[in-house]
Order: sequence, then C-alpha cells, then structure tokens
Amino acid sequence: MNNLQKALDYAHQNRDRFLAELIEVLKIPSISTDAEYTHEVLRAAQWMADHLKKLGIENVEIMPTDGGHPVVYGDYMKKPGAKTVLIYGHYDVQPADPLELWESGSFEPQVRGDLLFARGSSDMKGQVLSTFDALESIMKNDNLPVNVKFLLEGEEEIGSKNLEPFLRKYADKFKADVSLNPDAGMMGVDMPTITYGLRGLAYFEIHVWGPKADLHSGLYGGAVHNPAQALAELIAKMHDEKGRITLPGFYDNVRPISEQERADFARLPNDDAHYLAETGVPALWGEEGYISAERTGARPTLEVNGLLSGWTGPGSKTVLPAKAMAKISCRLVPDQTDSEVEKQMNRFMEQNAPKTVKWEVKKLTGSPFAIADLNNPGVKAMNDAMEAAWGVRPFYRREGGSIGAVAMLQQICGVESVLVGMGLPSDNVHSPNEHMHLPTWYKGIDAFIHFFYNLS
Repeated sequence: MNNLQKALDYAHQNRDRFLAELIEVLKIPSISTDAEYTHEVLRAAQWMADHLKKLGIENVEIMPTDGGHPVVYGDYMKKPGAKTVLIYGHYDVQPADPLELWESGSFEPQVRGDLLFARGSSDMKGQVLSTFDALESIMKNDNLPVNVKFLLEGEEEIGSKNLEPFLRKYADKFKADVSLNPDAGMMGVDMPTITYGLRGLAYFEIHVWGPKADLHSGLYGGAVHNPAQALAELIAKMHDEKGRITLPGFYDNVRPISEQERADFARLPNDDAHYLAETGVPALWGEEGYISAERTGARPTLEVNGLLSGWTGPGSKTVLPAKAMAKISCRLVPDQTDSEVEKQMNRFMEQNAPKTVKWEVKKLTGSPFAIADLNNPGVKAMNDAMEAAWGVRPFYRREGGSIGAVAMLQQICGVESVLVGMGLPSDNVHSPNEHMHLPTWYKGIDAFIHFFYNLS
C-alpha cells in the first residue's frame, strides 16, 4: 500500500474525531464585528494555534494586527526544494441574528442526518479544519511532500480591514509558490468547483444639486431643472441599448474571455433558466453577446444600489427636491482598476451633466480583481485532486464577488491562490441555520490529501 492510500485510509478511519474537533471550535462565538465578542475571537485564534501545534506545525504564533483581531501563523518547512503552500483561512464568523429563526442553537452544533448545523460550519471553520485533517492524515503516515505555511485571519467577515498593512509589513514571511484558499464553494453536491477569478469593485456616490432648498413644485416646476430628474437621466445614459456601459474608456483595459474560458462557462449548470428560477424576474437582461454566467463572472458591470431624493414618506407632498443622490457600484475584471474607473465616472459626468445642476462623484471604496493562471501548477494539482475525490472533472468559474485576501496576496506577496471549498449554495451562509454537508466535507479532505501529493 502506498503512502497516499495510507493517508486516505487514515482520514476515513478518523472521521468521527475530525467531526468532534470541528464541533469543538464551532462552539466558540468568534463574531468579529461585535466588540463584545473580542475575547471569543481571541479564544478561537488560540484554539487554531493550539491545534496547529498538535499537528506538529512549527513556529506557531498569534500575530497582532494594527488594532484589529490577530493573524495565526505557523509553518512546516522540512522539504528543501519542494513547493511551499500558503494555507489561507479565517476563524471569525458572522453574527447569528435573527436567533429566533435557528432550529437549534447557533453556537450549539447539531448533526441532523448528513448536515452539521452551526454558525461557521461552512463559512469557514469547517473548510479550515479540512486542511488540518488532510495534513494530519499525511503526516501520520509519511513525510509531508510539500512545505506549508498558514495565514489564518480574524477579520474576513469585516472586510479584512487590517490585513493589507499587515501583509505589507510581513510580505516575505508569507511568500509561497501557491496559496490554498478553501473559502469558496461548489456548484452542487457532485459538482466540484475551482474558482479562478474574482471581480474587483469601485463604489461611488453621485450627488446632484439644483436649487438652494426644496421648492414648491407648482410654483417652480417647469422653470427649475429637477435634480432627481437630472440624475435619473444621467443614470439612464450609463448603459446603451446593447447593455454596454458608456463611461468613456470603460472597456479599454477589459481582458477578453478566452475560447477555453467560454467553453468552461458554457459547461456550468447555472444557465439562463437557472437565473430566471433563482431571481423570479420575467426576463433576463445584460450585455449583448454574452451568456449570463459570463456577465456575472467575467464581464464588468455598473449597478445602481440606491437612490435618494425628495419626499418618500406616506401621502403626497408636492416638492421639487434641492438634491438627489445615487449609490453606484462597478464590478471590475482584469485589467481594470478602481482608480481608473473613478476618472471615467468623472469624465462621464463632465460630458453629460446639464449646466442646470451641480454635481460631485465620491468614491467610497475600491478593491482589485484577482485571477489565477489556469496553467498554474496549483490549479492543475487541484483539478486532478478533485477529479480523484469526486470522479468527475471539476467546473471552472469566475466569481462575481470579491475576497480581499486573494487580491492582497497576489499583489503584495506575489502568491496566486487556488480558490476552492466544500460549501454548497444551500448552506445558508450568513443566514440562520447555516450548515455543512458532511459527505461533501469528507470528500474535500480526501481532495486536499491528493492535492498535496499532486503538487509534489
């Protein structure tokens, strides 16, 4: 029997203990957004550090960030010349509210059938421990075929707000050949998935002013340009009849989708019928020439997130508002930047805003895109690992949202991420009754065992 099979057998024989350890850490309410739980976040960090030490990981330390929750570090660098894997994860969780909708205690883990219910089970303590369990299964039966480092943060659920300065300070410490990031999910139970791209973000407020105060619409309507109307007309001009965004130069740096990517997008199960069923809309809309999966994963967007102007209370009030505001987000793809899109938004307003109003563009936040090279050895190793565990070739997708750590590691440390996970769309992540599908979790442990051997 070879060492790979010994490791797989060990993982299967220890599933009950692995589950018991996961239940133990799920009892810690490590809610990062609430200062009342700061001590619980620290307790979760200590639990992670202690468990790494039990595995035999060396140089384990709980590293403070600038005023935030700490990062747990550890490494095992015993294989000169072998590849180094940086394992990323987070030990913080979302609040459990509304508590009355939980069928069992949010921090009182309960197994019902094939599901483990608890806050953090899927996002992402379960995913973190699957990497621990895979490493233990190998290390109990063989020398680890790769070098490993750990970066476990306590602020992912609040935007990793202290991670960037932390990584800039310790960039050399976290350098590696590839980062294994299991903070993603699968398309379905029998649909292992590799997420190789994440969109970036540029988020704006657009303010439009007209008169110095709200006016009587009967006395001034028709003589004064209504700021709400002016803003609505501007927003309407931000897309053309083909669904394309009209900000000047917006598509200049957009990287085209390759033929291989288009084939992978077409293979995904979330076709147009899926989007119709999920959303309940009467018909889909979007940029001409692309299927919905491409529009939501690999093409840039501009969406109105909120509008505010005039009288919105009950009944009628005949007012011509003095001002109007819109919140607008742009999802960005390679090779766009939020700073360039901010300039494009200002140029659009300069070219299109009427002389009858004043305006201002405020950028509230921005984050970079991240994309992995599909020829990266880490991606290839994970492809074969998932195929070995599930018996099918994994799906490849580019995610519409953002995970800050992925872009930070790529840009600051030069480390590309392999973004995977065992979370399912039905896991109720961030909602009451969050749960993990245990058979899928066990297969994920097997896949990670294969991954470490494949990468060697």
